[in-house]
Formats: sequence, structure tokens, C-alpha cells
Amino acid sequence: MKDPLVRFGVAIEGSLLSQLDALAEERGCTRSELLRDLSRAAVGRAKVPKGVDAVGTLTLVYDHHVRDLSEKLTELQHELGEGVRAALHVHLSHDLCLEVVVMRGRSDLLQDLADRILAMRGVKHGGIEIIPGIAPGHDHDHDHHHPHEHDHPHAAPPRRGRRPGR
Repeated sequence: MKDPLVRFGVAIEGSLLSQLDALAEERGCTRSELLRDLSRAAVGRAKVPKGVDAVGTLTLVYDHHVRDLSEKLTELQHELGEGVRAALHVHLSHDLCLEVVVMRGRSDLLQDLADRILAMRGVKHGGIEIIPGIAPGHDHDHDHHHPHEHDHPHAAPPRRGRRPGR
């Protein structure tokens, strides 16, 4: 049996609606179809199992002139401690910065941190991608030598200069 459609009202900024309509036209679909697709994607991301080991990338664009925002972002990242594996900070314009944070930890904690950051005043855009099932603690401070088989010999490079004893 087909799931019936339900009509409802949505309040949205005019400029964002224009962008949404342009995206729908570019994709060759209606506004409703686009909203359904975007909603399905968001619901799918929300279905990441809670409490499992995961890695995540948090991407955000924010106005660095908003009072205390940079400091608050740093504080929230420090809550994860070594769970923050890397961060990339790029100045996009006089006002805007892009930040990408690579994190490791429990999926629910990563999502909670991302939700708190993305809700902060001054954050203009952002999202998190969480990849569940990544085992913790596999750091790359061990040897990665693997068997290397091939048909050519490993000859010593030719020596330059005088031979010993001459």
C-alpha cells in the first residue's frame, strides 16, 4: 500500500527558497520531490547506530567576527581531547572561515558535539558525516612493511670516487 502524502506549511527565508527552487530545477524535479529527497538523506544519516565506535568529519562555515565563537568552537573540540584527530581551518573571506574537523569516538558523542556546534550563533552552514564501525586505537606509529616480491635484484648503487686502498 502506498504511503499517502501529507501537506504541511514550512517557514523559510525567501533567499533560501529561491536557492531550493533553483536546485529543484537543476535536478529536474519539483520542490516537494527535492524536500523529500533531502529529508530521506537526513533521516538516513540520523539512523547511525548510537554508541558505536566511529569516525566523523564535521564541516562548518562560520563568521569569525561573532563574539567568542572561535573560542567556543575550540572549547567544544577540546571536549573530545584526542578524539579530534585533525582540523583544517581556511579563511574564505574577511568574515567567513571554513573548518573541517576529523574526529573519532562514540557515534552519539560525535553527533552531540556536531549538533551543539552547528546550532551556535554565527555558524552559517555545516554538517557531519559519521562512519560507524571503525575500531578505535589503530594509530599509525607501527611499521607498515609488507612483503615485496619482484623479479629484479637489489644491487647496491655504484660507488663514486676512489676505491679504498688506492
